[in-house]
Amino acid sequence: MDRDMSRHPKQTGATVKAVGGSGGEGNGGGPVGTGGAGGECRATAEEGEKRVLNERLMEQVLDPENLRAAYLAVKANKGAPGIDGIGTEELGEHLRKHWPGIKAKLEEGRYRPSPVRAAEIPKSGGGKRRLGIPTTVDRLIQQALHQVLDGIFDPDFSEHSYGFRRGRSAHKAVKAARAYVVEEDRSWVVDIDIKSFFDNIDHDILMRMVAERVKDKRVLKLIGKYLRAGVLEKGKVKRGSKGTPQGGPLSPLLGNICLDALDKELERREVAFCRYADDVTIYAKSQRSAERILESITKWIERNLKLEVNREKSGVRPPDEGSFLGFRIEENGKIAMSKKSMRAFKEKARAHWDRGRSKSGREVLESWQKFVRGWIGYYRLSERTWDWEDLEGWLRRHMRKWFWLRWHNWKGRRNAFARLKVRACHRRMAHSGRGAWRMAKMLGVVLTNRWLHEHGFWVPSDLVRAEATPT
Repeated sequence: MDRDMSRHPKQTGATVKAVGGSGGEGNGGGPVGTGGAGGECRATAEEGEKRVLNERLMEQVLDPENLRAAYLAVKANKGAPGIDGIGTEELGEHLRKHWPGIKAKLEEGRYRPSPVRAAEIPKSGGGKRRLGIPTTVDRLIQQALHQVLDGIFDPDFSEHSYGFRRGRSAHKAVKAARAYVVEEDRSWVVDIDIKSFFDNIDHDILMRMVAERVKDKRVLKLIGKYLRAGVLEKGKVKRGSKGTPQGGPLSPLLGNICLDALDKELERREVAFCRYADDVTIYAKSQRSAERILESITKWIERNLKLEVNREKSGVRPPDEGSFLGFRIEENGKIAMSKKSMRAFKEKARAHWDRGRSKSGREVLESWQKFVRGWIGYYRLSERTWDWEDLEGWLRRHMRKWFWLRWHNWKGRRNAFARLKVRACHRRMAHSGRGAWRMAKMLGVVLTNRWLHEHGFWVPSDLVRAEATPT
């Protein structure tokens, strides 16, 4: 299996289109629906074909081309092993030995997924985000399911839904939000915060939504098993009637299926909104209207989806306050970084340089380059470049502080100054007893901005200028 699966783009959010498809165009003599008995017969035949295909979805999931695409996506996304300890590098060999048996169980509806491994990652606003890491085999199966189900559900998702969908992104959601504010003069924003959304999705409600489109009982049974597989934590498997743990390829699609009902309700009410996964913002022309919408939609979500709206984090605000996907819309209509995003950037940068003394210089530098590249790649959407430019002196000072502490004592600093060919008048700094933060400011004459840049200690504007410079 490993040899056959060799070329496929890396997936972010697991959104590869199914190769097997879900039915094609009729092969009659003319387009469907052009009138007459022939057109009606062809339409009826197509509907029947789609119904048969929908009832045989497992065959599409297990189609070799679909599996090959899923395998390459899992390999490209890498990720940590699940509870069985099998990583993506060992997956191919494992499948060569065990896939026939796994496939037979899937075809017969007897496959039982493994519990996910509990993990946590830090959230940008503080706290921890709970993850559930499936085994690599289950990630492969979930990815194959996703690729087929995505073709069934995604075409009917709302145009105002931007998360984990092909051709859509957080940046497009922010630009749509700006259009509401600038072009439609909607000067109030309703923030809806659904408390621990992925941990609280009601299984019964979600499975009813899936069953409206999916008729293959084996696929429905398999999705239900994934929802109930449980989480292995501290040696015990915890199962419940709620939640689809983040960490597997299937959970983003299931989240979108669940919240598509909310999208349809908002469309029915003809309100302006943007949704990216469980981040929902609604745009109104007055504060009073925004408050009414918040109250009624909160009740609708809690009554119909059995989800709790966090009233402390939800509310109404002007567009230039708060945060939507890390951005805010200023009064002049420009997109700017939110204050929350700026605080998060400073916290991460400070932590990186403060904790980096226990790692090798190469590790610290490569980790910083990866972080700052990703950060500017996302926040370059901001039209207020001075937000990060004003921080760059502060960033370089943290870098110089890192060097000062890494040199340990006056002997180490003296040797470093000699290697750097520092002028004699500046070498006296090596003997200073002042604090590291204060000395970091004075080190600007030794570790100049140009030196830092040339040695890869970049700040955001370095990358922006490099991208703008023709090669």
